[in-house]
Formats: sequence, C-alpha cells, structure tokens
Amino acid sequence: MENLRHREGIASGAIKELLKRTLDEMKLNISEQQLEQFEAYYALLMEWNQKMNLTAIIKPEDVVTKHFADSLSLLLFYDIPTGHAWIDIGAGAGLPGIPLKIMRPDSHSVLADSLKKRIGFLDTVKDKLKLEQIQCIHSRAEDLGRNPLYREQMDLCVARAVASLDILCEYGLPFVKTGGLMAAYKGPGAEDEVNEAKTIINILGGKVEEIHSVKLPFSNIEHQLVFIRKLSQIPAKYPRSAGKIKKNRIT
Repeated sequence: MENLRHREGIASGAIKELLKRTLDEMKLNISEQQLEQFEAYYALLMEWNQKMNLTAIIKPEDVVTKHFADSLSLLLFYDIPTGHAWIDIGAGAGLPGIPLKIMRPDSHSVLADSLKKRIGFLDTVKDKLKLEQIQCIHSRAEDLGRNPLYREQMDLCVARAVASLDILCEYGLPFVKTGGLMAAYKGPGAEDEVNEAKTIINILGGKVEEIHSVKLPFSNIEHQLVFIRKLSQIPAKYPRSAGKIKKNRIT
C-alpha cells in the first residue's frame, strides 16, 4: 500500500488523520491497519476516477465525511456481527460496501453492480487491500435476486443512493432472509418515501422497523437510515424486471 499513499499528491497520513478524527467523534474504533486500508482505497478511487466516472467528490476532507463517514454511519445503529452475510446492491465505487468491509473484515460480503468497469475497480480494491470473504459481482440486482445462491440468503442488504424506496425494496428485499434486515441510506425526509413504499414493503414480507437521523461530524450534512425487517418469505414473482419495476409501481 505504500506506493498508493503518494499518488495524486496525497500527503501521507492525511486521510488517516482526517478519518481517525472523524470516527473518534462518531465513537467508532479503528485500527492502524484499517486506517491504512482507507488511505489506499482513497488513492485507488482517485486514480481510477481519472479514467471512469466514480465520484464527483475528490477532496480528502469531503471524501472522508461524505463517503467514508456516511457509509460507516450504519455501524452506529447496527454492528454487523462476526460471520454475517451481507450484500451491497448498486455498489458503484464501493460505497458503503468497501468501508463496511474494512471495518468488519470477518463478515461475508457481496458487492453487486450492473456496470462491469466498476466491478473491475472493486476487484482491484479487494486485491490491493487484501480483503477476504468478499465477492464483487457484475449483475443487475433484479437478476441476482432470482439466483438461488443469493435469494433470501443474506442477513443484511445495504443500498446507498440507488433508487426511491419503493423501487429499492423490490431490488433489495429479495436478498434478505427471514428475520434479516435491509438498510437504506436516504436523505432528509425519508418518512415520505417510507409512506409511499408501505404497500410494496408489506407485499415483499417486510416491515419498517426504525428510521434514524444522522448528522455527520464537522459538517452540516444530515441523512437518514431506514431499517426494514424481513418478516416472511418473498412471493416468487418478485423481483420483477427493471422495466416493470419502474413503470408499474405498486402503491
């Protein structure tokens, strides 16, 4: 990882110092090895961002707050247990999946995205950071959700900046086993999306359990986390194709 720290003019230790200060404020513990992994992840993100569109956020302090701390806010309310299986759908640049995996290396993780180039990036991150028990899969969520290897096999499904909650639930809840959770990262005003999604959540065997507000340290940024508990098996007809999900919303 040493050679990655100086790419793009990044001062060695800058990301580590910013992240340690931020996570201390959030009362989340992080090791020196994990700080080094985040620093290497940032360097790779900036390197690959020059050849493909991964993020418009590039300043170290903004990446730490808006990407890393935002992704890790889940751990304030749900501490992923050892051995838990979870999936990040629409993983994109690996947010929140990579930060969560760094912090909980003993979990079993799947990062799924529909764009093959992004999976190439995630595979590189996985290898460079020496992350284990993680799969990066090129697939649309609605297709992977019908695969028996992943359908209702996950303890947790996470999604950040993917779709409105009614659509997102049809993408994500098929992965969650009965008794498991789906966690949706949402902006302020998530209650409106929850109200609009109540019917499909019920049809898919889920129930909104908690909505938590989060204010990110050293900023005015606020967002909400919506936790949906899976209470029963999902009907076989779901998820539908992407076209049907978007054109024929269930309300």
